[in-house]
Amino acid sequence: MTKLDYRKFLASNRAATKVLAYFGGRLVHDGSRRYGVSVEQPPGFYEFELTGRSAIPLRRADAPDLSSLPVVRGHFARGWLFGGGRDSSPVELLPTEEPPVLAPILARKNPGGELIFDRLEFETESEEGARLALEEERGIADLKHVSASLRAAFGYALAARVSERLEVPITPREAQRAIASIAAEGRSGAERLLRELESERELERVRVEAWLRSAGRRPGPTLPSPTPSRTRGASPAERAARALDVAGAEFLDSRSLDGGLIEVTYRFLGQRFISVVDEHTLQVVDAGICLSGSDRLVTLESLPSVIREGMDDGVLNITRR
Repeated sequence: MTKLDYRKFLASNRAATKVLAYFGGRLVHDGSRRYGVSVEQPPGFYEFELTGRSAIPLRRADAPDLSSLPVVRGHFARGWLFGGGRDSSPVELLPTEEPPVLAPILARKNPGGELIFDRLEFETESEEGARLALEEERGIADLKHVSASLRAAFGYALAARVSERLEVPITPREAQRAIASIAAEGRSGAERLLRELESERELERVRVEAWLRSAGRRPGPTLPSPTPSRTRGASPAERAARALDVAGAEFLDSRSLDGGLIEVTYRFLGQRFISVVDEHTLQVVDAGICLSGSDRLVTLESLPSVIREGMDDGVLNITRR
């Protein structure tokens, strides 16, 4: 009979510690698996105690060597890195002194898919010229050697600048559809895009409200969470979190609404979304994006794939914020 060495057994089950990048929220990645974070902290590098599927933040830590992580290059604008085409992602863990707008930067791709700022790269006359055009809100069609990433960063930076004046919010993914026209026309191209977005959002709002009235329901004030005696199995929030996890999205928060509805906040592909769904079936009532009245044809689990398609096609329009 083999004698069990209890010292080896205890050592093998001892919690491991590891320095990981943390971006806020409920999850952290170490390259092999995801862990649930027990106590949320400000974004940064932390030494975590890893036990099972849980990660406990112990203390702030210096950044580890990130040179083994994949490199992503592009141009910077308002917290986002823009690559060629429709490739754009938020940049996490930026330095205290934020990079200049339209600066070329290098980032590292974390195992969870997040981009971590690494360093600035050398600028050329193209960045300087585009920055001046941005200040003057004119196009950059006359500039030479403008890369796809610089054009995309310029298009969003100018659209965001004009959006603040017109009070029509816009995200990088919503700006994708008009990058070429903004780069060519400047302010007028940005204004046209923002008016289109505003018109589409209003039409979607009218569609959703009309459907809710016809169904005899509407999103209303926050309701108390169901008590255990009224809840069978998992709560609506738990089921929503599971559905989003299956779809590759990260559940952030939820609140109960009148009429048997639940408002769910989640992050997908670096973008925050808010959707209203039926608390029992998770059928989408208001996707939070323009779906031309097709919201009721999808569920919370299938909605992220619809969002991805909208991003890929350059037609994303976010209606709930």
